[in-house]
Amino acid sequence: MALPKLTTPTYELEVPSTDEKIKYRPFLVKEEKILLIALESGESESIINAVKEIVSECTFGKVDLGKIPMFDVEYIFLNIRAKSVGEVSSLRLLCPDDKETYINVDVDLSEILVQVDKGHSPKIELTEEMGMIMTYPNIDSMSGTGITEINATNMLDVIGSCILQIYDKKGEEVYEAKDQTKKELTEFIESLNTKQFQAVQKFFDTMPKLKHVVELDNPKTGVKSKVVLQGLNDFFA
Repeated sequence: MALPKLTTPTYELEVPSTDEKIKYRPFLVKEEKILLIALESGESESIINAVKEIVSECTFGKVDLGKIPMFDVEYIFLNIRAKSVGEVSSLRLLCPDDKETYINVDVDLSEILVQVDKGHSPKIELTEEMGMIMTYPNIDSMSGTGITEINATNMLDVIGSCILQIYDKKGEEVYEAKDQTKKELTEFIESLNTKQFQAVQKFFDTMPKLKHVVELDNPKTGVKSKVVLQGLNDFFA
């Protein structure tokens, strides 16, 4: 006689960048095993692959992970995680005032939202005549970097993958990034001066991301501090 099959509940959420409603389910033991193995390895590529597989499976293959921003993937994963192992995540955070005291804090994952900084724009003006239109990094462009981590090693590749268009008002030209080679885009980025590159960095610093503020009360010093948690890394503990 065949064993009975367990029923898994389904839930609904809105994808932050599109407001599209999608259905999802909690991850199962077989999927949690994939995540735990990836976390134990400590390898960013393994963790990203585990997140991709879990989000794809738990959204019934209805989400094209290559076409949505990384912050959407993070938000979907966080909701899946909340319904799977509990909406409260216990984190061990370092008090910023003395940088040596750790405090255990419970964070309600249902309160974590994707937030956008005021003044954020996908349009970057490099000169009076020239600029770029940007898009957001997806999970594939972050492969090999750690979850949402942009560093000196991968910076040029990530920036290049996020350029949608380069426009030239003077020549009335618009250059589609998809029509350029990776080498051409890299050379263009490397030709920016410091001020122009800072404008590019501002785009990434202010782009939408998971963000939550936690108040810590240091038991040793009595000092109250606020710690900003942002990106999936900070909620993975």
